[in-house]
Amino acid sequence: MPEMPRGKLTPPESALGASTPSRTPYMCPHLPSPPAPSLSHPPATLPSGRSLSQARPALPRRFGAAGKMAVALRYLWPLLLCSPCVLIQIPEEYEGHHVMEPPIITEQSPRRVVVFPTDDVSLKCEASGKPEVQFRWTRDGILFKPKEELGMIVNQAPHSGSFSITGNSSNFAQSFQGIYRCFASNKLGTAMSHEIQLMAEGTPKWPKETVKPVEVEEGESVILPCHPPPSAEPLRIYWMNSKILHIKQDERVTMGQNGNLYFANVLTSDNHSDYICHAHFPGTRTIIQKEPIDLRVKATNSMMDRKPHLLFPTNSSSHLVALQGQPLVLECIAEGFPTPTIKWLRPSGPMPADRVTYQNHNKTLQLLNVGEEDDGEYRCLAENSLGSDRHAYYVTVEAAPYWLHKPQSHLYGPGETARLDCQVQGRPQPEVTWRINGIPVEELGKDQKYRIHHGALVLSNLQPSDTMVTQCEARNRHGLLLANAYIYVVELPAKILTPDNETYMAVQGSTAYLLCKAFGAPVPSVQWLDREGKTVLQDERFFPYTNGTLGIRDLQANDTGHYFCQAANDQSNVTIVANLQVKDATRIMQGPRSTIEKRGSRVMFTCQASFDPSLQHSTTWRRDALDLQELGDSDKYFIEDERLVIHSLDYSDQGNYSCVASTKLDMVESQAELLVVGSPGPVPQLELSDRHLLKQSQVRLSWSPADDHNAPIEKYDIEFEDKEMAPEKWYSLGKVPGNQTSTTLKLSPYVHYTFRVTAINKYGPGEPSPDSETVVTPEAAPEKNPVDVKGEGNETNNMIITWKPLRWMDWNAPQVQYRVQWRPQKMQGAWQEQIVSDPFLVVSNTSTFVPYEIKVQTVNSQGKGPEPQITIGYSGEDYPQAIPLLEPVKALNSSTVLVRWQSVDPAQVKGHLRGYNVTYWWEGSQRKHSKRHVHKGHVVVPANTTSAILGGLQPYSSYRVEVQAFNGRGLGPASGMTFNTPEGVPGHPEALHLECQSDTSLLLHWQPPLSHNGVLTGYVLSYQPLNDGSKEQLSFDLPDPELRTHNLTNLSPRLRYRFQLQATTREGPGEAIIREGGTMALSGTPDFGNISAMAGENYSVVSWVPKEGQCNFGFQIWFKALGDEKLVTRLPPQYVSYNQSSYTQWDLQPDTDYEIQLLKEQVLLHQMAVKTNGTGRVRLPPAGFATEGWFIGFISAIVVLLLILLILCFIKRSKGGKYSVKDKEDTQVDSEARPMKDETFGEYSDNEEKAFGSSQPSLNGDIKPLGSDDSLADYGGSVDVQFNEDGSFIGQYSGKKEKEAAGGNDSSGATSPVNPIGTLE
Repeated sequence: MPEMPRGKLTPPESALGASTPSRTPYMCPHLPSPPAPSLSHPPATLPSGRSLSQARPALPRRFGAAGKMAVALRYLWPLLLCSPCVLIQIPEEYEGHHVMEPPIITEQSPRRVVVFPTDDVSLKCEASGKPEVQFRWTRDGILFKPKEELGMIVNQAPHSGSFSITGNSSNFAQSFQGIYRCFASNKLGTAMSHEIQLMAEGTPKWPKETVKPVEVEEGESVILPCHPPPSAEPLRIYWMNSKILHIKQDERVTMGQNGNLYFANVLTSDNHSDYICHAHFPGTRTIIQKEPIDLRVKATNSMMDRKPHLLFPTNSSSHLVALQGQPLVLECIAEGFPTPTIKWLRPSGPMPADRVTYQNHNKTLQLLNVGEEDDGEYRCLAENSLGSDRHAYYVTVEAAPYWLHKPQSHLYGPGETARLDCQVQGRPQPEVTWRINGIPVEELGKDQKYRIHHGALVLSNLQPSDTMVTQCEARNRHGLLLANAYIYVVELPAKILTPDNETYMAVQGSTAYLLCKAFGAPVPSVQWLDREGKTVLQDERFFPYTNGTLGIRDLQANDTGHYFCQAANDQSNVTIVANLQVKDATRIMQGPRSTIEKRGSRVMFTCQASFDPSLQHSTTWRRDALDLQELGDSDKYFIEDERLVIHSLDYSDQGNYSCVASTKLDMVESQAELLVVGSPGPVPQLELSDRHLLKQSQVRLSWSPADDHNAPIEKYDIEFEDKEMAPEKWYSLGKVPGNQTSTTLKLSPYVHYTFRVTAINKYGPGEPSPDSETVVTPEAAPEKNPVDVKGEGNETNNMIITWKPLRWMDWNAPQVQYRVQWRPQKMQGAWQEQIVSDPFLVVSNTSTFVPYEIKVQTVNSQGKGPEPQITIGYSGEDYPQAIPLLEPVKALNSSTVLVRWQSVDPAQVKGHLRGYNVTYWWEGSQRKHSKRHVHKGHVVVPANTTSAILGGLQPYSSYRVEVQAFNGRGLGPASGMTFNTPEGVPGHPEALHLECQSDTSLLLHWQPPLSHNGVLTGYVLSYQPLNDGSKEQLSFDLPDPELRTHNLTNLSPRLRYRFQLQATTREGPGEAIIREGGTMALSGTPDFGNISAMAGENYSVVSWVPKEGQCNFGFQIWFKALGDEKLVTRLPPQYVSYNQSSYTQWDLQPDTDYEIQLLKEQVLLHQMAVKTNGTGRVRLPPAGFATEGWFIGFISAIVVLLLILLILCFIKRSKGGKYSVKDKEDTQVDSEARPMKDETFGEYSDNEEKAFGSSQPSLNGDIKPLGSDDSLADYGGSVDVQFNEDGSFIGQYSGKKEKEAAGGNDSSGATSPVNPIGTLE
C-alpha cells in the first residue's frame, strides 16, 4: 500500500508527474521544472485554447477496436496535460498493442574529426526506431555510399550506420575530407545528424630554411622567430638549447603566444649559438625542432637607457572578437632599458577579479568564461623610468547559436494542431531553417499542411498520416545548432493503469493521495466520485492533479471510505475504486527537555508518545539528525523505548537530541538541546611582545581565548616557571578578568620566565596553555632583605642569628649573600659584621643572656639591598636559679585543689621566663592496707600566671606537689609540699547479680566498688516494681561494708523490679549500679532454648542460649556413662549458673556414650545424650600388666632414648663442652613460657616493668635525673604550649622519668589517655 508522510503536501513523484516511465525519459535541459500542481491548474490545452477532448472530432468506430490497432504505439509520448518537456515511453502495463517508434539519433561523431596519417577514420551514427532504421550518408551535400568506397568498413550492428576508413598511405584519408551528414529513416520519418567535418592532417615538417646569425649590441632588443608548421590542433612551443635545457624566461626574456622569443634587452650572457624552437604536435604525438639560431651579442660600454616600446602588438590598437563562454587571451610584450613592467587597465570598469588571471610575468591577461558584460576596451601599459607605451584592445563579444526554446517531440490525437517552437539566440543573430524528414521545407510541395509562423512550425488538423520527424537548424559564423523533433499522431482507448481496489492509509491531519494513472489517445479525462456518484470536489479539502491523482488535505476520521476514479475518452470509459483508511496521528505527549549538565555527569531524556493501536510503531533517538545506537560493550548510551541515558558526559556529547516516534504512515519528532558545561579548555596559544620593555623588567603577554565550555570565563590565571632555578614548579603572577586576552607583566630581575595561562570559570580551572618561549630579565640589586630575623643562643656563651632566606626569585642575580651586623644593645659602638651565604651566623664568646641589635642585608653582584631594620636578639640562656615560693594548697572539692606560689625574681631566671612546671603525684591513701601507686602528673602554666588548678585527683589521698620555673634552657630548682584530698563518695559497686530463690524471693550478689574514695560505711539498696503503675521506691540501708549478698523476700511473683545498689562513705552514697529482674514465677519454666552438646575425645561442651527476661538460677549437670559402669569412672554432678551459657566437662572416656541430665532440686529440667571421640575401651584381664605387649614396647623405647642421650653427651664432651647460644636462648624462653590465667589478665609486676625499662637504650646516650639539668623536652612536650581559660595546661607525662621514680610493688604503670588513673587503693 502507498505510505504517505505526515505533514508533507508534496505528493510522491509517481503521483504528480506523468505515468512512471519504464525507460529513461528525455528532459529539456534549458527549461525550468514545471510548477507544483494546484487546484487552479486547468487541463492542458491546444494552441487554440480548446482541450484535447473538445478539439478532436468523433472518430470512426473502426479506430476504437483493439484488434485492429496493429499500427498503435509501443512507446508513450508526453501527455498534453503534462509538462511538454518530457518524452515518456509507453508503460509496459498498457498491453495488447503493437508499437512503432520514429527514428531518434542516439549517438553521432563530434562536429569536427581530425585524423592523422597513422589513425583510422571512424564516423559514427547510431539511431533507434521501429520498424528498423535505415541509414544513408551525404558528403558535401552529395549522396555518399560507404559500402561502395574502396577501403571502407561499414558497421553492420543493429541501429548503426557507422563506418570506418582504413588505408596504407599517409595521404589516403585526405581524399575523404569533407562535411558529412547521416540520415536515419523508417516509415514514420527521417532523423538527421549534425554536420561532421572530417579533416586529414599529414606529418608535420619544418620548411627548410637558412638561419643566419642574429647580431645585436648589448642593451638592444631582439626577436627570435619560431613560425611552426600549421596544425588543426593546438601546438605546444618550447625554447631549449642543444643540451635540452629550457631557456630561462623572466620579465626580460619572454615567449609570446605566437611562439617567438622576445628579448626586451640583451645582455652578454645571452650570447649563445643554440637557441632552438621545439614544436609539440599532440595529435601525431611528435616533436619537431627548428634549426638553431645563433645570437651574437656585442659588448659595449655605452648602453643607452630608452623608454618602452611594444614589440607585440606592433600598432597602437587592435580589434578582437571573443566568443561567449570561451576564454579571452590578451598579450603585450615590450622592449626597453631598464626592462619595462606591464600593467592592465579597463577604462569602462574594474576587472572581474574572480575570472581574470595574469600570466607570463604580467604580459598575458586571461579572462575566463567571457560574457556580454566583458565587451569593451582593455589597455596594456608598458612602463620604465624613462616613459611608457600602450596598446588598446577593443573586444567584441559574440556567441555561437544557443537554444532559448528547443522543439520537442509530442504525441497528438487526430484533428489537433501541432506547434513546434524553435527559438535560438546568438551574435550575430543565427539564421533558422526547417526540414521535414531531412528535406528543407523550401523543397517540399506547396500543398503541405505546415506553415511557419514567427519561427515556429505549425501543422493543423493532424491525421495519423501526418506523423513526421522535423529538423530545426540555426547557424551563424560561429557555429550551428540542430534539433530533431517528431510529431506522432495516434489514437488509443482509455485505460486506468493503477490497480483496482487499492487501499490507502494515512493519519488524521495529513494529506492523502489516491492514484489514478490513466493512459489513452486522446488523453482521457479523469474525475473522482463518491458512493452516490457525486463529484468529491465540492469539499475544498479535495483537489485533483493533472495526472489523475486525487489529493485530500487535513484528513478527518470520517474521510474513511470508498472513492471511485473514472477515466474516459472517445474510445472507452473505465472506472476503479480506491479505499481510504484514516488512522490516529502519532503524537508526543511529553518530549525531552533541553538541559545543561556538568562534564562527567549523566543525563536522562524521556519521551512519551501515543500511537494508533492498529499500527506497529517504534521510538528511536537521534543526535543532530543521526540515529543513536548503543555502542557494543561501551556503556556510553543506554537506550530504551522511552528513555535515553548518556553516561560520563563530555563536551563532544553536546548537541541536539530528538525523540522520533513513527509508524509506517507518519513520524513526529521532539527535540531538546544538551549543553555540557565544565571547566574551560586550554588556552590554545601564547604570544610575547614589547620585548624592549624587558630592560624595565616588563613584557606584554597575549593569548587566544580558551573554549569556555558553555560557562563564561571569569578570569585567567597567569603563572611562570624558572626552568633553571625551580623546574616543574609554577608560581602565580596574578589573575586578569575573563574578557581580557593580554596584559603587561611586572617581572622580577634575573628570572628565566616561561609563562602559561589557565582559564577559570565557575566550574574551576581548565587545563593550562602550552608553555611560552622563555625570556630572561636583566640582573639588578636586591630589592628585599630577609625577614624573621632572630638572635638566640643554644649555649650560655653564644648567639645564633637566623633569618628566613630570600626566595630565589628575589635574588635578582644568579647568587645572593647576606651581610650580617650586630652590636650590644644600648651601646652606640661600631657594628661587627660578616657576609655569609647560609641563612645563619653563630656569634661566639658572648655573655649569658645579653641583648644585641641585629641587622641582616641582602647582597648580590649588582649591589646591596635596602637598609635593613634593627632586630633585638639575645645570647644564650642558662638554667634558672629562681625557686618559686609555694603557698598553702586550697582544696576546692574532693578531687580538685588550687596550688599557688609567688613570682620569681627575673634576674634569677637567666633567660626568658617561659612559665612554670607543676609536677604532682599520688603518695598514698589515708585508708590502711591500701596499695601504693606512683604516678606523676604535670601542669604547665604561662609566665604571667602563679597558680594552677589540679583536677582529677583521688579523694581521701595524700599528694606531693612541686613547682619549677623554666626558660628556653630548661627547668630550675623545685619547691614542694605535701597535701591531702578530702573524703568523697565511692564509685559504683562492681557487679550486681540476681538469682532466683523461689516465686517470691531473690538473692542479690555484688562486689564492692573499685574506688572507695574514703572509708566505706555500708550500702543502700532500693527497688521498685516496673509494671504495676506504682512509682513508690523501697529503700533501706545495709550498714555492713563487708556484706556481699542480701536475700529479698515477699516479692510479688507477677512483677518485674528495678534494683539499685549504692556504696556509702561519710560523705554519702556514691554512684549506683542498676539491674532489672523478677522471681522464678515471672520467668516461668526454665527454658534451655537451642541447647546442644559437642564432644571431643575426653571432654564435652554443653551450650545454651539464656532466655531474655529469664532470671538466673543454679542447677546441676550430671554426665552419666552408659554401658558397663565398671570400665568408667563415675562423675559427680556439677553446680552450674543459668547465665553462664555453657559448661565444659573434662575427664570423659573416649568413644563412650553419655547421658546428660540437667537437675534442679532433684527435678529433671532437660536430658540429652552425647558420644565422645577416640578409640573404644578395652576390658583389662586380671593378669598383671607387666606381661602385656604395650608395656614391653614402652620400656624398650625408654632404653633406646637413654642410649641416644648418652651418645649425644659423649659427642658434646669430645667437642670441648661448648653449647650453642641459640640453645641457651631457647631454654630461657621455654622456662618463662607459661599460660596466662584469666584472673591475672591485665596485671603485671614491678619487676617486669623494670626488666622492660632496663632493656631500652637511651636515645641520647644518657638519662639525666629530673632536677636542675632537666628539660621539658624530656617529657615529650614543647615549651611553646596552649593554655586553658584558667591559664593552666594540664599534661600527663609517661616517659622514662616516671618509670625511674616508681618503686616498690605498688606501681601501676604510667598514666596516659589509654591508661587513665585508676583506683589508688
